[in-house]
Amino acid sequence: MTPEAERHEGDLGHGGTLPTAAALADGVRARMDAAWREDAAGGFCVPNATTYPWQWLWDSCFHSVVWAQLGDERARIELRTALSSQTEDGFVPHLRYGRRPHSHEALWGPGVTSSITQPPMYGHAVAELARLGLTPDEEVVARAHDGLDFLLSRRHRTAGGLVEICHPWESGCDDSPRWDDTVPGGRTPGAWFERKGALVAIIERSASGAPLHNPAFAVGSVGFSALVAWNALELASVTSDDRLVAAARELVDAVDDRWDADLVTWIDDGPTADGSGRIRTLDALLPSLVCPRPEVFAELVDPGAFGAECGPRGVHIAEPSHEAEGYWRGPAWPQLTYLLWLAATSSGSEVGRSALVRSMVTGAERSGYAEYWVANTGAPLGAVPQTWSNLVLRMCSPP
Repeated sequence: MTPEAERHEGDLGHGGTLPTAAALADGVRARMDAAWREDAAGGFCVPNATTYPWQWLWDSCFHSVVWAQLGDERARIELRTALSSQTEDGFVPHLRYGRRPHSHEALWGPGVTSSITQPPMYGHAVAELARLGLTPDEEVVARAHDGLDFLLSRRHRTAGGLVEICHPWESGCDDSPRWDDTVPGGRTPGAWFERKGALVAIIERSASGAPLHNPAFAVGSVGFSALVAWNALELASVTSDDRLVAAARELVDAVDDRWDADLVTWIDDGPTADGSGRIRTLDALLPSLVCPRPEVFAELVDPGAFGAECGPRGVHIAEPSHEAEGYWRGPAWPQLTYLLWLAATSSGSEVGRSALVRSMVTGAERSGYAEYWVANTGAPLGAVPQTWSNLVLRMCSPP
């Protein structure tokens, strides 16, 4: 058991205790093995065999981190496969169908991938693999560089310098209330569903089909921009690419210019900046990866803000849009907890780091390693199990 686990033995409540390191690793490996699929490009884990039977970009990057923590060569294979459908200008699709049949061609256009991206977690994955002695081959590192360069140099920017997302799905936080103002006439579940489908057809693309700009959704997401910058810095820690560092630092400055001390959050740029782009959501605190602020970590553990027993809430509890069980409107999401744990760890916030480890294990165990869960209770939501919840292994392992 790690020192972290020892400190919190018995803290799960309801008679539960943190598992030993060996027991945790055994369970993680069993779930990852069950999710593994081989295909012509290599292999990957399906997030959930029933609900998500294909390959998703940021999921696979997180899987690669988990495989590396297990010391498994599939860390390299999954990352290579995730980047295998990259276009000539560097764009990496967020979804690969592989050999499985699918019926989404009408949405994405011809081909076996989607036509939008997701947070470029491959920069972090490359760095994590290198730290754990499983450095990817040169082609994978080059593909990661080209993917980040595409977002930094080809993707449209807002007036304030943030990287625009072309669709809410690109943020990874599909139904975040931060996008509410982009629905003409106001958001309702039905209107939002229709709007998400319509937005795909409006995207302006390069000659190869890479998404560059969406005039109907020109949102400069602080969360997405922060992840682009941070992943570029993570990759540069392996490649020592000064140009990549300079571009990332420029984007970091643009992100931090969006800080609002009164709200204790960063504000999106673009058409939502004076409205829903100011709602206090967990994804809007991801800039703490590159712009650490002590008050953010205090918010993450405050029950009157984001703090909850099973992980930080997806939306500040005082926001009118908060829904304890609403999709992206309040539950805890394990991949966001992991990212904010990394931010707390790198910034030296011991209180934030410890609380996030404890709540992640609590939520994962109570929910059956679900896709997401109710922040106060750990009641499962979405697919059960879902592979990115296995990030708990990384959080409970020595640095």
